[in-house]
Amino acid sequence: FFEEFMPYIEKTYRVRAGKRYRAIAGLSMGGNGTFIYALHHPELFAAACPLSAGTAPHNLEQAGTRLAMMQQKELTEDQIEKWYHRYSILELINNIPDERKSAVRWYIDCGDDDPLDMVWEGNCLIHIAMRKAEIPHEFRIRDGAHTWSYWRSALPEVLAFVSFP
Repeated sequence: FFEEFMPYIEKTYRVRAGKRYRAIAGLSMGGNGTFIYALHHPELFAAACPLSAGTAPHNLEQAGTRLAMMQQKELTEDQIEKWYHRYSILELINNIPDERKSAVRWYIDCGDDDPLDMVWEGNCLIHIAMRKAEIPHEFRIRDGAHTWSYWRSALPEVLAFVSFP
């Protein structure tokens, strides 16, 4: 993504390169990727907009279960802990350095009828963690579920957010 896709887009198409002109957004699992990419590379994105983001794991136990399922083998506690510290959104937020807290403009959106606990509950937990860490962000819970019609209804607000800092 960082070494091939972004350079290709910026070389091939008439877009402005640089953090100031770059935003990242995604929905569901892509919302999880939006959090991970922007938290790991705040120097690359002016704004990040996770929509109905999958946010697990929220603790080490969930990380062990999820990682074992993905790897289909038993893992050591050390392997689980390393993965958790690198990919848990809550863990990344709770350990964000002060100088990075305002590096990215955040717009987080989730439907109040989302059937997935890891989505609505996780987005609320992230909002709380960001407030406690004093990370500026916009947080919206609107009427809707984990559906394309919900995400389409979010687009005007998201595009306005990334277009007018």
